[in-house]
Amino acid sequence: MVGSVDYLSKKQTDDQADVLKTLAINLRQKRKAKKLSRRVLAEVAGVSQRYLAQIEVGKGNVSVGILNRVACALDSSLLKLLGGVEPVDKFSEIFSAAPMETQNAVLQLLSIPDKKKRIALLGLRGAGKSTLGKQASAILDIPFIELNDVVERLAALPVSEIIALYGPDGYRKLEADALTEVLAKHDRCILAVAGGIVTNRETYNRLINRFHTIWVQASPEDHMARVRAQGDLRPMEGHVQVMDRLRDILKTRKFDYGRADIHLNTSNAREPIVLRSLLEIIRQIGAK
Repeated sequence: MVGSVDYLSKKQTDDQADVLKTLAINLRQKRKAKKLSRRVLAEVAGVSQRYLAQIEVGKGNVSVGILNRVACALDSSLLKLLGGVEPVDKFSEIFSAAPMETQNAVLQLLSIPDKKKRIALLGLRGAGKSTLGKQASAILDIPFIELNDVVERLAALPVSEIIALYGPDGYRKLEADALTEVLAKHDRCILAVAGGIVTNRETYNRLINRFHTIWVQASPEDHMARVRAQGDLRPMEGHVQVMDRLRDILKTRKFDYGRADIHLNTSNAREPIVLRSLLEIIRQIGAK
């Protein structure tokens, strides 16, 4: 009987060592693929370099919450970092088979948010993110950043040319890199992100965990009118089709946008009133 117990104990120890070894290999490979130093990754993930070093050599007690933060900083996930490791219990099997929405919710519960005084405004173009963000930035003396401006600087190309040359996947990769830079440089800022950021699960999860997120909402009609007011006359062509497309996008992304901490509706309200609401939200969050 004692021999049987000893065998099980040794097997459990060996299994744990295999998991840590696989985790160490995957983490080193993903960090090097992202061309991140251990110092930068530790800073973005909000963990100590010493803790990260222990994981990368297959040692130490690994916290699921902290490991998820490291995965998000690499635009990855817990499952990918543990890739090659068979599920060791029923929970792992259930998690692997669960819908993406359920996995997102579980990972968010397991993660430890480190939002500091960062605000992120998200939503479709024409919602009012840039206008409100710039005004709030000036009043509260908080840096305002357009994530697309960072993307264009990294690529030395305008967004339209990035998409034309590298496609949506290439743009999303640069968007993830731009978010990494913002996180490394700013503990306090107002960030406006492109509406499609929700289509990249890892990047959006990182945004949710590292920023106080505000969904700036508007009706399809307001989105259309504001884009045209900015001088983009393309929506005038095929008005009915464009409106149908806008409604479809809003419907499709409703769940993802709805994950934001706060929803701010900009329709049927004058700009000064909406701005006052945003300022009050920021003050309540404590990010002023």
